[in-house]
Parts: sequence; structure tokens; C-alpha cells
Amino acid sequence: MTGVNPGGRVSKVVILGGGTAGWMTAAALSKILGGGGVAIELVESDEIGIVGVGEATIPQLLHFNALLEIDEDAFVRATEATYKLGIEFVDWMAVGERYFHPFGSYGLPMLGVDFQHFWLKGRLLGDAMPLDAYSLAAVAAREGRFVRPIPAQTRSPLSRLSYAFQFDASLYARFLRSIAEPQGVLRTEGMVVDVVRDGESGLVQALRLADGSLVEGDLFIDCSGFRGRLIEQEMASGYEDWSDWLPCDRAVAVPSARIEEPIPYTRATARAAGWQWRIPLQHRTGNGYVYSSCFLSDDEAIATLLGNLDSEPLADPRPLRFVSGYRRRPWIGNVVSIGLASGFLEPLESTSIHLVQSAIARLMALFPTRAFDAAEIEAYNRQTIQDYETIRDFLVLHYKATRRDDTPFWRHCQNLPVPEGLRRKLDLFGANGRIVRENDELFTETSWFAVLAGQGVQPRGYHPVLDLLSREATLDRLSDVREVNRRVASIMPRHADFLAGHRELLTPP
Repeated sequence: MTGVNPGGRVSKVVILGGGTAGWMTAAALSKILGGGGVAIELVESDEIGIVGVGEATIPQLLHFNALLEIDEDAFVRATEATYKLGIEFVDWMAVGERYFHPFGSYGLPMLGVDFQHFWLKGRLLGDAMPLDAYSLAAVAAREGRFVRPIPAQTRSPLSRLSYAFQFDASLYARFLRSIAEPQGVLRTEGMVVDVVRDGESGLVQALRLADGSLVEGDLFIDCSGFRGRLIEQEMASGYEDWSDWLPCDRAVAVPSARIEEPIPYTRATARAAGWQWRIPLQHRTGNGYVYSSCFLSDDEAIATLLGNLDSEPLADPRPLRFVSGYRRRPWIGNVVSIGLASGFLEPLESTSIHLVQSAIARLMALFPTRAFDAAEIEAYNRQTIQDYETIRDFLVLHYKATRRDDTPFWRHCQNLPVPEGLRRKLDLFGANGRIVRENDELFTETSWFAVLAGQGVQPRGYHPVLDLLSREATLDRLSDVREVNRRVASIMPRHADFLAGHRELLTPP
């Protein structure tokens, strides 16, 4: 029929690069498009290493796994996963201080007012109980307990419990490959030596491999990592450098032996020139030091990391260099970049895999014809950049809102410029503790409040509606929330026991 779909249907998608980004994309696209006659080919080379330093996730991954109809127990077994209820931050506000960023929520909204205002008023009334006591996730994490949500218990905080995973990223990629290939994805082993483009439109027509073969396609997805083989080297997207806001530019990672029951949370410990992650898996512990090369040498970073391990390292430390930021045009013509090819934000809040997931969802919402409409591409790029910017603002908060002045790095962080979006958040919160989630941004009011309060940012007041409650009523409600969380957490199974129930081979160290 003339005039319908003038560009023609995309009949073949080529994904360049494997790893987490490539196989997530392949698994999702084959699930959605595979039955519709769209061929999907993934090209990767065993000669090219995979970064794979990120092993912690956020709850949004459950939606991705649900899309793929993944059996969670099988997933946990295959990826050596543990469950994650949040992130513990150590020494960020000041040396010796720690706080917890939980998944889920604090307490319950009452009188139509977010719970944080009750806590803020309680502090002014002399209630010194820490914020963690009002989050079931935080209480359970401290006690090493975990259970999946129980929606039927509508009056219990168990119905609202939120969680994510900590897993081996290389095993996750392998697991996704085992899903994608039976769904029709063709994997081709080979090194790309040239890119064939149309002389008139500039669109990519094919990838030429080292053996001389051509891999042709209509839509090309660049999952080639930092090098951006298609989006940058061919399409010249350009890169927006955020080093002025996020000063860390290097990392060194090393696995270590597991010596204790795996805990259901990730730990981020501030160091002299950055921070160290600790991610407990079933078979080992993931560790890394993210730091600024302006304030620390690579040798010093390695020594610091190795000197702060809980157990012996299982491999040599692996270095990684990066520049925080994003491709100015993550989609150009018929090339879409996903994962590290699209940009990089340090793994402080475990957002790397989420950015892959959100890019896939965005691509499907705006899946093109072979006309590659400029308005659709512009919408994709605008939304992608917005995604990066809102996460960036949240990360900057961790560095900017600190009382640490014990090293040159932390004194530098105190003087970081503040992005406009973060400035608006700080101004609004500073008045009466209000947090507004804008433009469907990733982090919720709970997340913002956890970090604001944990980093010692104090508003001048709280929601005035709470003054309708007496002092006694306010304190009683706070006490009730604490008691419910304490009681519910006490009956939850140990995290290790819950894992053992779903993985018979899990044994104590």
C-alpha cells in the first residue's frame, strides 16, 4: 500500500559487542522482535576484553528479568547472585560516620505528607533515633536478613519491600546469551576492521570482519564499550566531559575470597581520593577503588585497595580509565549506542546496568523504520541525556555535601560546582525538607532523602501540616514505625539461609 511505512521495515539488527550491554540488548530485542521476522546478529571478538566491573544493580532490573520471563531462582544460581536491599555509605559525611541508602520507602505517608517530614519534626522534638530505623530494608540489611516481598500482607511493610541483586557480570552476560540464542540471535565471532557506509546517506551498511566477511544490517547497535567503535569512531558523536562535576577518572578492581556469609547490601567506603566498593557474591567478593588521578597515583590506589581487603585477592588488580559523561548524540542515523559506548557514570549508585536497560526500553518505544526519522532520533537523544543528567546530579550530591576536609581531594569536592538541577533540589529541600521528583527521574524521594540526610544536609523546617499533630502523637507514630520494622525484620530468614533454600550448593566459608 503506497504511503504506508515509507522507509520500509527494519528487517535486520546488528549488535556490535557482547558483554552485559550487548547480551541484554540481544535478549530483549529477540524476545520482543524475534517472532516478527526481524533478524538479530551479535558480533563480538574474544580478543577484546570486557570491562565488567559493575556487579551491583537497582530494583528496576526485576522489570527487565520479568520481560524476559526469567526464573529468578535459576538466575540467582547461574550468576552466583546475592540479594541487595541498598547501599551502606561509610566515611562520606565525615570519617567515622555511616548511613544506609535503602530500596523501598521510609515508614508510610500520613496526613498526605511524605514520611521524611515526620522524622524531621521528630528530630526537633528530641527523637534522636537514626533514619535507618524507619526503613525495613535498612533494618533487615543490618541484621543480614532477606525475604522476597509478600504482596498479600497489605498491612505489613513486607508487602512493599524492594530489592535488587549483586552478581557476577560476566556470568550474567553468559546467562543472557543462553536465553538470546535460542530466541534466534546469531552470534558471530570476529574483529571489525572496517565499516561500510552509504556514500550518499552516511548510514552504516555493513561491518567488515578480519576474515573479510561482511555483516550487513539495517539498524546497528553499538555496544563496543568505551571506544565507541561505531558511534564515535565512525559517526563522530562527540563526548560531553563531566570531570568538573565528577572528579574521579580511574578505578582498579580485584576479586577476593569470601570469608563470611554474604550480606544483602553493597558497601561504599570513602577513601583519601575517592571511594572503595565491596560487593558480596556467593562465590567471592567484588572490590574496587574509584579515584581521581589528580590526587592519587595508580600504585597508591592499588596499595590502598589491597590493604583494605577482607581476605586474600583472587587475581591481579585490574585498572580502568574513564571520563564521566555521555555521547552528545547517542543515536546518529542508523547507529544507536548502548552501555559504555553511550556514556559512563561511576558505579557509586549501581546505575550502569540500569542505563543499559533504560536505553533498550527507549529504543523499543521509538523503534525506527529504515527512514530513521529525525524527530524520533531527537526524542531518543533528549531522553537519554536527561537520564544521564539526573543521575549525575544525584552522584554529585555525594561528593559536594561532605564535611570532610582531611585530604586535598575532599577539599576539592567541597568546592565542586553544582549542576542547576541539583541546585534546585538543594534549594527546595533547604527550606522545609521537600523533595520533588521531576520528569520521571530514576531516583525516588526516598533515595534523595537518604543521601541528603546521610550527608548531613539539614532543612530549616518541615511540612507545616505536621503541626496539626501534637508532640505526643508525632513521637508515637515514629515509635510505631520503628517497632513494626524491628519486629518484622526479626522474623525474616537470614540472607544466607534464604539463598541456601534456592541454591543447594551454597556452603559456609
